[in-house]
Amino acid sequence: MMKTMMKNTMARRRLLSQALVLGALAGGAGGAWAQQTIKIANIVELSGGGATAGTNFKNGVELAVKEINASGGILGKKIESTTSDTQSNPGIAKGLTQKAIDDDVFAIFGPVFSGSIMVSMAESRRAEVPNFTGGEAAAITEQGNKYVFRTSFTQATAMPKLARYIDQKMKVKTLAVIYVNNDFGKGGLDSIKKALAATPVKVAAEISTEPGQIDFAAAVLRAKQSNADALFAYSNEEESARLLRELRKQGYAKPIVGETTLTGQKVIDLAGDAANGAIAHVGLTVDAPSPAIRAFRAKFEKEYKYVSDHNGMKGYSGVYLLKAAIEKTGKLDAKAVAQALHGLKVTAAQQPGVLMDVSIDGKGDLDRESFIVEVKNGKQEVIATVPALGAAAK
Repeated sequence: MMKTMMKNTMARRRLLSQALVLGALAGGAGGAWAQQTIKIANIVELSGGGATAGTNFKNGVELAVKEINASGGILGKKIESTTSDTQSNPGIAKGLTQKAIDDDVFAIFGPVFSGSIMVSMAESRRAEVPNFTGGEAAAITEQGNKYVFRTSFTQATAMPKLARYIDQKMKVKTLAVIYVNNDFGKGGLDSIKKALAATPVKVAAEISTEPGQIDFAAAVLRAKQSNADALFAYSNEEESARLLRELRKQGYAKPIVGETTLTGQKVIDLAGDAANGAIAHVGLTVDAPSPAIRAFRAKFEKEYKYVSDHNGMKGYSGVYLLKAAIEKTGKLDAKAVAQALHGLKVTAAQQPGVLMDVSIDGKGDLDRESFIVEVKNGKQEVIATVPALGAAAK
C-alpha cells in the first residue's frame, strides 16, 4: 500500500514538473509570438528651453509612425511609440533613456538638444539600441558611438557650406559672431571658425550669450562696435527671435546670417518683421522646391494645424531611415540594423519619407543637398541650393 502511494506521488510530481516545463515553454513561445510591434521611444524636449524643437521633432516622428502603420508597418509589424518629456534637462534625458531601454525598445528618437543627447546616448550605446537625434554639435558623433545617428547635419558638415557662401556670395571680409554658451553654441562657434579659416573672412568679435537670455542689448552693441561687415548669429530658437528684435531696435543694417535655428518658423513667428532679411543655411526647410517635402508640409499641417519647422522634418525622416535600415537588414535585430545604417544610401524616389536623397557615413553623420534661405515677408524663401559635400545617394 505504502509503495503504491509513493509511486502515485512520484508520478504526480513528474506530471506536475512536465506541466510546468510545458507551461513555461508555451508562455515563452506565446510571449515571442505576442511581440507583434516595433517599440520606439520619443525622448524629447516638450517643456523648458527646447520645447519648440522637441515638440516639432515628436510630431514628425508620430506622423511617420501613423503613415507607416497605415501602410502595413515594417516587415509586417506595426510601430508602437511612447513619448517622454526631458524638460530640456540632460539628467532627466539620461534617466528616461535608461527607462526606455528597460522597457525593451527597439530604437530611441531624441533628445534634440545637443547637451542632452551627449549625456543620454551613453545609455543607448551600452544597450546597443539605435538612437536618432536632431542634435547638431559636432562632438556627438566624434566619440566612436556606433549607435547614434543624426537626422540633421553636423556642424562640421553645415559650416563649410555656409562659410563658402559668406565668402563667395556675400563677399564679407569680417564677421562678428554672437553665439549661445552651451554645447550647441560653442560647437557652432568652433565649427564656423574652422570653416572660415579656409577663406579670407576674419572673425572680428566673439560674443557669448546665455541659454534663455532675455536682454540682448549689450550683445548687439558689441557687434556694432566691432565694425564687422556682417553678423553671424547662432543660438536656440527663442533667443534667436529676441536677438533679431534687438538688432532691429538698435537699427542694425548689416547682413545677418546664421544656421537653421536663425530662420525657423517659430523664430519668424516670434520676431515678426525683425526676421525679414535674415539669411541662413538650412539642411531642411518645408519651403524647399521638392515634391516630397511639399507633400510632407501639407500632411503635417493637416495633422497638427501649423507649419512644421526643420525639427519636424528631422523626426519624420528619421523614422523612415530606420524603416529603410530594417528592410535592408530583413530582420528585427537592433544591432544589425545599426550596422546597416552605417553606409546606408536612400533615395527619395525609393523611400519618399526620407524627403531627400541621403547617405549616412561610418560615424552616423548624414550628407545630402541643403539650402540657403532668406526671410521675406514673414516666410522663408529658398535663394540657393547647396550640393552635398560628398557623394549623396543617387
